[in-house]
Amino acid sequence: MKIENPNPIQWRFAERAEQLQASFIREILKITQQPEIISFAGGLPSPATFPVEEMKAAYDKVLSENGKVALQYGPTDGYTPLRQWIADSLSVNGARIVPEQILMTSGSQQALDLLGKVLIDEGSRVLVETPSYLGALQAFSVYRPEFKSVDTDDHGLVPASIEKVAQGARLLYSLPNFQNPTGRSLSVERRQELVETCARLGLPLIEDDPYGALSYKGAPSPKMVAMNPDGVIYMGSFSKVLTPGIRLGYVCAPLPLARRLELAKQAADLHTSQLTQMVVHEVVKDGFLDQHIPKIRTLYGDQCQVMLDAMAQHFPAGVEWTKPEGGMFIWVTLPKHIDAMKLLDEAIAQKVAFVPGSPFYANEPATNTLRLSFVTVPPERIRHGIEVLGKLIAAKI
Repeated sequence: MKIENPNPIQWRFAERAEQLQASFIREILKITQQPEIISFAGGLPSPATFPVEEMKAAYDKVLSENGKVALQYGPTDGYTPLRQWIADSLSVNGARIVPEQILMTSGSQQALDLLGKVLIDEGSRVLVETPSYLGALQAFSVYRPEFKSVDTDDHGLVPASIEKVAQGARLLYSLPNFQNPTGRSLSVERRQELVETCARLGLPLIEDDPYGALSYKGAPSPKMVAMNPDGVIYMGSFSKVLTPGIRLGYVCAPLPLARRLELAKQAADLHTSQLTQMVVHEVVKDGFLDQHIPKIRTLYGDQCQVMLDAMAQHFPAGVEWTKPEGGMFIWVTLPKHIDAMKLLDEAIAQKVAFVPGSPFYANEPATNTLRLSFVTVPPERIRHGIEVLGKLIAAKI
């Protein structure tokens, strides 16, 4: 029998719930589900790269040979053979990473949340790039930090600018490889300077690296965690090199922090899917990625070049953009008087979508910026979509 409630509940949300904001990108993706929309908005890997048959074979093998273990609860820190594989892959250039430093997570987004939970108090100073990854800003914002923006230029984060904002900071969050949203990468010299600066200041450095394997030139840049395993927290993901649907990421942290992260994960979800971890290990353990990743690089590199060529042809003078050598994104800077949010409304009316740049800034957003992703759009639609955007921009100059 339904109970009549004459006094509707007055929901009282926790203060942290008031900090929750919808992802602007996710809201745009609702619009771009329409097939007629040419979407440069989502940071989604191309489905053409998903190893469906290899994943299917791995699921069959794991369930046939070890199904009762795969379908059971697992340890919080993760499936040991996969953690060993990750540790081995990170142990380069003299660095020795052990499996005890690896915590498997439900996508790297969970790693960001756990790091925020363990390292950030209300009012804690957190250093981020200008602009920075929207998902990290969202994850950290729940813990109500004081964001301080670190200077960047055409070559990415400027290590020399850290010290002036580092006083009392809990961490510095960086994406050194083909950064989301700008596509920029740090040089080897800047990586070394960044690691040395953070070590001198006693500042934990987060190296978020979902795109590092996607270098169009085929030679990934050196990882900062190998330069200082005791001071760098490394985040990785299988979303961009296998498939995002499995929601499998990991964090490599110095042992004292790794243990705290494990305890935080216990409280959050007990553990990440044991079945998924065993399947991924089955896929990657014998070198599959060595043959698979070059195919992704070739596809993305070709489509990036198509977009760059189209922009050179159709974008008017006064518009600037990055020329990434890997990853999934191009960053566009419009003349200062053009508001990318207003441009988006006009573009959607013409069946083209992108992400305005403002949400990627922790402080003082640049309203004349936008992000384009090229990996899920066929070449002919890239050319047409860029032509449409070029005409809309030219009409405002």
